[in-house]
Amino acid sequence: MVQRVMITAGGSGIGWAVAKSFFDSGASVHICDVDQEALKRVGEIHPGIVTSQVDVSNEDDVNRWFDDALNDLGGLDVLINNAGTKGPTGYVEELRLDDWQKCLSICLDAQFLCVKRAAPVMKGQRSGSIINISSTAGLYGYGLRTPYAAAKWAVIGFTKSLAIELGPYGVRANAVCPGSVEGVRMDRVAKAEAESRNVSIDVVHSEYVQSQSIKRFVKPEEIADMCVFLGSPASRMVSGQTIAVDGHTETFHIGN
Repeated sequence: MVQRVMITAGGSGIGWAVAKSFFDSGASVHICDVDQEALKRVGEIHPGIVTSQVDVSNEDDVNRWFDDALNDLGGLDVLINNAGTKGPTGYVEELRLDDWQKCLSICLDAQFLCVKRAAPVMKGQRSGSIINISSTAGLYGYGLRTPYAAAKWAVIGFTKSLAIELGPYGVRANAVCPGSVEGVRMDRVAKAEAESRNVSIDVVHSEYVQSQSIKRFVKPEEIADMCVFLGSPASRMVSGQTIAVDGHTETFHIGN
């Protein structure tokens, strides 16, 4: 049976790597992204991947996407909640409430909105896998990035609670926690922190790598490999788990 997969923020970075890996494995894939240019590039590279422009923090947008995707796919086997934002960088007393709320809306509320639509479908067919992207920030906290860390901790609690609710219906829920993933998003994170701390971006990059046992950045494809596994029958008794793909974090990076 061909897997039916929906992925948020699938136009670039981790989301694109996940979409490509599922598609290459033979799955039917429907992605969404807020970035129309990213979706256009996906259409040019892989026209077999269906795309929709969606703001996942907007319930009407999410409902429209699910209506279209479920009609297109005829069901749903795997949902990957990948959408997120780095949020503001700075000490907590410097942050604005609207920036805090926007970060939680994209990183956390969007996952709720998508699962709210996916859960009845998966329960009805008594099968499915929900994969929520958290972060090592959701395991250790993250100085200068409190909204992001708060959201990613909440994702883990949300995921474990979903596993309890959905397990009796044969539906699994797991959280994947990427470490420092190479790419333009990580470059933006490091640049913002470097500016906040008045140090060079090379200093920040070095600190991230030195906090790991395997001293390099994670490749997006390595996150994708874990998602494909968690979506497959090989992980049929894996649920409620928080799985880091981070080269083993020894001491989490905290900028001073």
